[in-house]
Amino acid sequence: QQQGSEVFPQLVREYKIERPLKYGVNPHQAPAYIARTADGNLPFQVLNGIPGYINLLDALNAWQLVQELKQATGLAAAASFKHVSPAGVGVAVPLSSDLQDIYDVGDVSLTPVALAYLRARQADPMCSFGDFAAVSDVVDEQTAMFLKREVSDGIIAPGYDPKALEILKAKKGGAYIILQADLDYKPPQIEIREIYGVAFAQGRNNVELTKAHFNPDKIVTANGKDIPDSAVRDLLIASICIKYTQSNSVAYAIDGQAIGIGAGQQSRVDCVKLAGSKVEKWFLRQHPKVRALPFKPEVKRQDRVNVRIAYIEGDMTEQEEQAFLANLTHKPDPLTTEEKKDFIKTLKGVSLSSDAFFPFRDNVDQCSKRGVQYIAQPGGSVQDPQVIAAANEYNMMMAFTGVRLFHH
Repeated sequence: QQQGSEVFPQLVREYKIERPLKYGVNPHQAPAYIARTADGNLPFQVLNGIPGYINLLDALNAWQLVQELKQATGLAAAASFKHVSPAGVGVAVPLSSDLQDIYDVGDVSLTPVALAYLRARQADPMCSFGDFAAVSDVVDEQTAMFLKREVSDGIIAPGYDPKALEILKAKKGGAYIILQADLDYKPPQIEIREIYGVAFAQGRNNVELTKAHFNPDKIVTANGKDIPDSAVRDLLIASICIKYTQSNSVAYAIDGQAIGIGAGQQSRVDCVKLAGSKVEKWFLRQHPKVRALPFKPEVKRQDRVNVRIAYIEGDMTEQEEQAFLANLTHKPDPLTTEEKKDFIKTLKGVSLSSDAFFPFRDNVDQCSKRGVQYIAQPGGSVQDPQVIAAANEYNMMMAFTGVRLFHH
């Protein structure tokens, strides 16, 4: 086809319906189904359960994320997805004894896959409630046992040990969704979607994020040129995380896991604040007062999560407080605003990645309140000099990667 002097190719792609779905995004959106290219295959097999439309959107995005993260870090990777954005992302970095306690792990030795899964699932357990999980490696029995105790819709992985598959097939009364990803699958290089009768086509987002994006020549601040290896790893986690997060987005990461993800905000500083509030809750779960809450023995794990967050937030109505206290043997002393501020000040060494440039210094100011010392962003704003100056004021190191990571 020709438009003026420019000639465009005609785009033709044939699809074959592979399986019907109960409905689309909402129950009234029927019929619904998934299809594959006529000369291709699906990138997964269904081993158990009946996946829905949103389940598969989560699974396919999460699987791409963990594949890329494993390739970039060399570590087993996991993701917890809700509504087509990650609630948590982690890699196989050993947990401290404090985190093993807070994550309800116990004093056990953990496999790499279990480590990655726990870091992904337990970073924000409220948002991960009812998630779809993805792991980069074969699911072992220990990981399956941790999955068994969580409220989750399904999982995608490259394979399952026989005992792990048996455990997962019994979950949700036999309805737990188990997908096996095809490691040999090659996706089409052109992606197509249709909205309101209009077809949109674009090349796949094939950019590979690597350690080179944080090399000394990318550092624009004046506080050194060599980012520590642990921070480079965390910047990779945050950057690959936001590559598959609805824009605008930012992610904070430390010690091998994302600890705060801000998704789908129109204002970038709102992303930074939203994700930062999640960072604060993650860190305050480690406060001695939170860890000492006097739970009644019959209180369930997820209820304990909700009670801890309510205690951290503190702004309860009278009715909320009554429901809160019903879970405890006695009323605890409040966690004061000053106690929270003082504790959060001890958080250091956090990395943050943004899917697009910071338009104003307020983003850096907000980052500084949550222990951020390393920032990755594309750069390219007319306000870059002011943003760099702000990062220098806080003795941060900031890399301009030159890569925008919008995802819609």
